[in-house]
Amino acid sequence: MTGGAAAGARRRARVRVQGTVQGVGFRPYVYRLAGELGLGGYVLNDADGVLLEVEGDGGAVATFLERLPAQVPSLAVVEHLGTEERPATGETGFAIRASPAGTTARTPVSADIATCAACLRELRDPADRRYRYPFTNCTDCGPRFTIVREVPYDRPRTTMAGFQMCGRCRAEYDDPADRRFHAQPNACPDCGPSLRLLEPAEPQLHPHDPLAGAVAALEAGRIVAIKGIGGYHLACRADIEHAVVRLRAAKQRDERPFALMAADVDRARELVALGPEEEELLTSAARPIVLVERVWAAPVAASVARGSRELGVMLPYSPLHHLLLADLGKPIVLTSGNRSDEPIAFRDADALERLQTIADLLLTHDRPIETRTDDSVARVMSVCGPPRPVMLRRSRGYVPASLPLPAGTRKQLLAVGAEAKNTFCLAKGERAWVSHHIGDLDNPETLRSFSEGIEHFRRLFDVVPEVVAHDLHPDYGSTRYALALERVELIAVQHHHAHLAACLAEHGEDGPAIGAIFDGTGFGTDGTLWGGEILYGDLAGAQRVGALRAVRLPGGAAAIRQPWRMACAWLAQADEQHSEVPPALAARVDPQRWQQVRQLSLSGLASPLTTSAGRLFDAVAALCGLRSQITFEGQAAIELEAACDPHERGAYAIEVDTVDGRIVLDPREALRAVATDLRAGTAVGVIATRFHTGLAQATVAACARAAADRGVELVVLSGGVFQNRRLAEATGEGLRAAGLRVLFPQRLPPGDGGISFGQAAVAARRLADI
Repeated sequence: MTGGAAAGARRRARVRVQGTVQGVGFRPYVYRLAGELGLGGYVLNDADGVLLEVEGDGGAVATFLERLPAQVPSLAVVEHLGTEERPATGETGFAIRASPAGTTARTPVSADIATCAACLRELRDPADRRYRYPFTNCTDCGPRFTIVREVPYDRPRTTMAGFQMCGRCRAEYDDPADRRFHAQPNACPDCGPSLRLLEPAEPQLHPHDPLAGAVAALEAGRIVAIKGIGGYHLACRADIEHAVVRLRAAKQRDERPFALMAADVDRARELVALGPEEEELLTSAARPIVLVERVWAAPVAASVARGSRELGVMLPYSPLHHLLLADLGKPIVLTSGNRSDEPIAFRDADALERLQTIADLLLTHDRPIETRTDDSVARVMSVCGPPRPVMLRRSRGYVPASLPLPAGTRKQLLAVGAEAKNTFCLAKGERAWVSHHIGDLDNPETLRSFSEGIEHFRRLFDVVPEVVAHDLHPDYGSTRYALALERVELIAVQHHHAHLAACLAEHGEDGPAIGAIFDGTGFGTDGTLWGGEILYGDLAGAQRVGALRAVRLPGGAAAIRQPWRMACAWLAQADEQHSEVPPALAARVDPQRWQQVRQLSLSGLASPLTTSAGRLFDAVAALCGLRSQITFEGQAAIELEAACDPHERGAYAIEVDTVDGRIVLDPREALRAVATDLRAGTAVGVIATRFHTGLAQATVAACARAAADRGVELVVLSGGVFQNRRLAEATGEGLRAAGLRVLFPQRLPPGDGGISFGQAAVAARRLADI
């Protein structure tokens, strides 16, 4: 900041504010601050953020400039603030000016924000004109990203453009003293969106009050599709087993746990054992689903989350949810409005078509959704020290907040991410925008959502990609998308290097570092399937200095769906004396089929090599009888973690050796010990804990050796396998005890949802080094 005139002398200053400063009450805040200090001037939104000028007594202007960044609204994120002196004009009044026309978008858009306390008080006050109005919002809360079509963020550029404010709403919007001053989605029952309750079979208005009708249907054990902030959800009572079973069957989601919504923190405590960190995350403005240890006596149907010690719980984040949960008085299952692995439905006609065979009723409304966003998912973990939130799926409530690129980029970038749990990332200058969760790019509808999302982000942030970063795997839908683009420079980034780079860049680090990157599958530079890697590298590049011992993947993709195949392959590799089907699998696997798969794994026929840590977890889970076949990714590993006995202190030995200059983690002895203990009748919980602890100890030893060999003290843990709390925390604790500094993803998922940011960081660094 510049000095300027002394107190008493007239002074005018122009201020440019960049960051998340639109749709968060920043202009009203500036207006009130200027008015309090008796300053003239103006403030406006434009494509670069917020631009303002203030004029008046030099001392008052100096006070304004001092207080401006220190007292910003809670939802604002100021990334840059620049000030320059301007000639005084004699202006005495202060105004909020309209955004200039014809500008180009370059400023961040706020994420969707949960209903604030002030709006909740109005919602519950019979004397208030917004009493029980399901769409109340203000400058401090409400939909943002999901309704914006273009920037600058003004009402005509949102899906609220079709709703003309009534006189009273307009008066609030124009009143600097009102918290709805320039709140773009401002509305009331007289002029805003309204609810409808539809019968899917015959799409017509339901005869009674929409909300009351939906509550009555839920009370009776029926399934209701509910249009929320970022799309439709499917809901039923969480305590009615037949309703949950019916929802599973109709949605074709056999076993993946359902998320629950509870009315408030007290009701959530009846479901899960909330610690202070989980409660803070649960009640945050983003309102993610939080995975927490379940209370086993809770009134929750068995089919909500079989085989899991945790429940995913969230709190209401829109007025509609608050009203629904308060009226029902019971927690509900609230799961994405789709079938199987399809994208969540968000357009009304599409929802009616796709959900009519699942839902008994649709509780919908007439405010369009511009961008579909799934609920975010997080858990609290203690990997690098004290407990911290870790993002498992980053979407509603967090997107599209930007992340800084450590090196910046001199060319505009698009990174297209991975195949599973896809996100994409756009970047220019020193800023990157990672998209909401797209999903698995294995069906046309998700691919369409992926490409449409890229175009929407390009418009919002004015990015015209000159460089496109992609995965090495030639068959990923994201890779095919990148290769089909014209007039762009392509940069291929190895999958596990992208994991390493994403974590480094998130923490503002360049490296070098050792990275333990454990996941299910990633295409390696040697053409094999990696997944249990020890890397040494930085943002620009990485080399493989260690890995899990390779094993055959008998039958290829079939071994991913059938963990018993991995148990067979690992036992064959371990020279297990007993070639017959293990006892825990005897009733599930035909002995002749077992021998056929065993021969496949020994011969290598139709059995590619893999170092996947995820497949090792599958093998142990299958040997323990927990899971011979899976219905969703990671299921076997999740159930193995859930089975762990917290009182067990033993560990299976996993040898850490150096072969041809590369560290090898060899679990064959551990697999032999698992088989021996199972034959001896050792409890599955004991075996599961010993396996987790042994793998953590081996990972620590491998990373410590690699770090010592290369003179570094920084270790990154990432990859989807490290979403396993027991493994991640034990590994992190061991590394810190060895005197190493540990980084772990926090704002982005350890799994493939963070890949796109890593690709962007690698591409940016390589461009900078040219």
